[in-house]
Amino acid sequence: MKLRDRVAVITGGASGIGAAIGHRFRSEGAKIALVDRDGDGLSEVLRALDGGEDDKMAIAGDVSHGATARDGIAQVMARWGRIDMLVTAAGVSVGGTVASTDEASWDRVFAINVRGTYLWAHEAIPHMEASGGGSIITVGSQLAISSSGANAAYIASKGAIVSLTRTMAVDHAKQGIRVNALMPGSIDTPMARRSLQRYPDPEETRERWAKRHALGRLGKAEEVANAALFLASDDSSFTTGSLLFVDGGWTAM
Repeated sequence: MKLRDRVAVITGGASGIGAAIGHRFRSEGAKIALVDRDGDGLSEVLRALDGGEDDKMAIAGDVSHGATARDGIAQVMARWGRIDMLVTAAGVSVGGTVASTDEASWDRVFAINVRGTYLWAHEAIPHMEASGGGSIITVGSQLAISSSGANAAYIASKGAIVSLTRTMAVDHAKQGIRVNALMPGSIDTPMARRSLQRYPDPEETRERWAKRHALGRLGKAEEVANAALFLASDDSSFTTGSLLFVDGGWTAM
């Protein structure tokens, strides 16, 4: 098992990519702490994970709140005494252009997507450093490189995550901490399905999204989770500051 006895903290773990990464990491022997404000969703995912109570835990709360990050990381340390991997998969999308997005929506997207990434890394890094290193995996988006439009706040936040990933990689390489970003394409997740409902014809939009990928379909959360496993494991020991596109060829077209 590639992650036996390592400890992973995964935000956005109640559904979608975060939940899929939790399942994949657990299948490789990791102890898993899932973070999400959806307590019911967390409980459901936790029950479905392999292993007993000693192998998994839930942290319910808003990832954009500093107290949630501080208390959550403290709980993990009290339980397992180390943090080897952090995946910041929590995210939100509201759609709209700069002209149509109100301030509250803009701030909410940046609070969850960017501030949430910063806060959990801020709290986890000292513990990783103390134990000799670790792997941080952020979640960007292919849209940060190749926008499809009408999603200004989300795309801008993912661009910020890309830049943050690269500077964290440089800042913490000497401490043995690798930092890389997953760059998913359109993935068939609950968030993507909610986003489709913003369009007059969701099914037509789904088909358009699918055709925009060279592979002609939407991705699966499990496919992103497989890429996350590579970045978390020793298979990527010489990989840091990288953007790993899991986008079905979107950015190649």
